[in-house]
Amino acid sequence: MAAAGAACASPHSSLLLSRSRPHGLSPASYMPRRLILGVGTSAVAALAVATAPPAVLQDGAATLFATAGAYALVRTFDVLTERRLVEKSLSRKIVHVLSGVLFMASWPLFSNSTEARYFAAVVPFLNSLRLLIYGLRLYTDEALVKSVSREGKPEELLRGPLYYVLVLLFSVLVFWRESPIGVVSLSMMSGGDGFADIVGRRYGSVKLPFNQKKSWIGSISMFISGFLLSSIMLFYFSNLGYIHVSWEEAFSKLALVALAATVVECIPATDVVDDNISVPLASMLVALLLFGSNTQ
Repeated sequence: MAAAGAACASPHSSLLLSRSRPHGLSPASYMPRRLILGVGTSAVAALAVATAPPAVLQDGAATLFATAGAYALVRTFDVLTERRLVEKSLSRKIVHVLSGVLFMASWPLFSNSTEARYFAAVVPFLNSLRLLIYGLRLYTDEALVKSVSREGKPEELLRGPLYYVLVLLFSVLVFWRESPIGVVSLSMMSGGDGFADIVGRRYGSVKLPFNQKKSWIGSISMFISGFLLSSIMLFYFSNLGYIHVSWEEAFSKLALVALAATVVECIPATDVVDDNISVPLASMLVALLLFGSNTQ
């Protein structure tokens, strides 16, 4: 009778939770059943976080941070372009340079687990989906189109910008941060090719004899900036212990990679192969020949 009175005294309690504990079960062993029967969303979430491996939590947080940073970068230059504080062509190339550099710089935020690279790959994968959605005109975002395209047409997102993020995706999945090949090729694509266009547009009055769309100063800028950025990023990853570099040989190898990337960028074949494909591909092939699978 006392038990029945207690049950009647709390009419709002769940019938499933008000049942007495089964005989032979301790409070600790009964807890998972209480969580399931009580449909406690916050309790289940807390339990999931408590039981998740630390690497998964670190990689998930790093993915969110890198994704938010990539979105904030593009959105910032969207606004600057809309307000005419930055020229459209300059805005596009600054995003071109910083996207690759900042993405590589975020790699040490991820754990040392074998799955970490797949978490990092989420960032360019989401960006590629975004470009496909707007490039196919499923949705419209005029600010995005203006900031990353040459002529302001959505279809342009399906060429250079999409190739760019696909190279990021390929590099992080195939090479990751333990290989100099991905680091060097992304440095050549983002920094080298980006600064070649920025400097060439402003000061490139003297054109190459075999390509009137390219200038001597732009090509020189590509070589220097690609070499310097590759050296900086290799130092960054070697200093953190991901890559072991013999600097006596590394500089000469980086110079050869930068030279190959510059030559490929000069070739008048942009109507056939986009620079965002030819430059990183040439850099990867030459770096693979010079560095092998590991730095030397």
